[in-house]
Amino acid sequence: MLFLAIAVAFVASIILTPLVRKLAFRIGAVDRPNYRKVHVSVMPRIGGLAIIGGFLVGYLLLTPADEHATGILIGALIIVITGFLDDMLEITAKAKIVGQLAAAIVVVTWGGLQIEFINLPFGGIIEFGFLSIPVTILWIVGITNAINLLDGLDGLAAGVSTIALISLSVMAMLMGDMFVVATTAILAASSLGFLFYNFYPAKIFMGDTGALFLGFMISVLALLGFKNVTFISLVIPVIILGVPISDTFFTIVRRVRMKQPISKPDKSHLHHSLLNAGFSHRQSVLIIYAFAALFGGGAILFSQATQWGALLLVFIMLIAIELFVEIIGLAGSNYRPILNLVRMIGK
Repeated sequence: MLFLAIAVAFVASIILTPLVRKLAFRIGAVDRPNYRKVHVSVMPRIGGLAIIGGFLVGYLLLTPADEHATGILIGALIIVITGFLDDMLEITAKAKIVGQLAAAIVVVTWGGLQIEFINLPFGGIIEFGFLSIPVTILWIVGITNAINLLDGLDGLAAGVSTIALISLSVMAMLMGDMFVVATTAILAASSLGFLFYNFYPAKIFMGDTGALFLGFMISVLALLGFKNVTFISLVIPVIILGVPISDTFFTIVRRVRMKQPISKPDKSHLHHSLLNAGFSHRQSVLIIYAFAALFGGGAILFSQATQWGALLLVFIMLIAIELFVEIIGLAGSNYRPILNLVRMIGK
């Protein structure tokens, strides 16, 4: 039945996307070019509705059971409304954050999803206590925005989200959580169906309607599969989401170093940096896909490694990320601590 639900979600997304494209032009939900964007023509931007529609068709066909499901769906509805309003009216950043916080609070309070504690790798435990709610909300809002920030090139957010969802589904299968397996697989199928129209050259954008929805669902499903476990296991969703998390982290680093507001938009994200480095639009997207796949595979390898092996893997990945960031100038053209250290040693 799960395979049928996946297939139905995929086909429904493919069928719905052209219909949503026509609707977007009819109601004026379009994205116009400006100095921060790489597209040069007016594009429909509520394609996320097709992803959501495909997901709902597959989800309702299977109706996987879980105690958190109702809270998650209500939170998703709030986040979809927030994204749609932004696509239509271009609401303020504060208004979007309010919508994201409301969705996260519903999941935490109504859905009962909280990170209450983690076991440390070499003994001991960290109990979050009264901080469990704000920590959980921070994770949900942070990952939601991380996926949204990736939505800057054709097919980028949809492709990276699909890879992350597939990785989460595999990990959930290893852990025996069939609700997460089913939900992530159905959502991945819907996102993949949309990608047929969204990959370069895109015919439609997912907009905040889709990016916020995907980010929200990924953040919640990652928590659902790995909450209240060991520190090592808690790192797994962080690795799986390595691309959006790294982009967001170094965006903050860059803006702090340049004394700019953290929320200020710019044209220096990961995909912009790759374009500036001389890669084509398609090449930049495929490079980021490759990194997302490596992170997903690394997470699976990480889960099967010994504690020391897992820590070594994390160290290697962090060094590789830092070197890549310095080479392409993601945190700023003059941010090169490791490269500068290597040059000093080599003299």
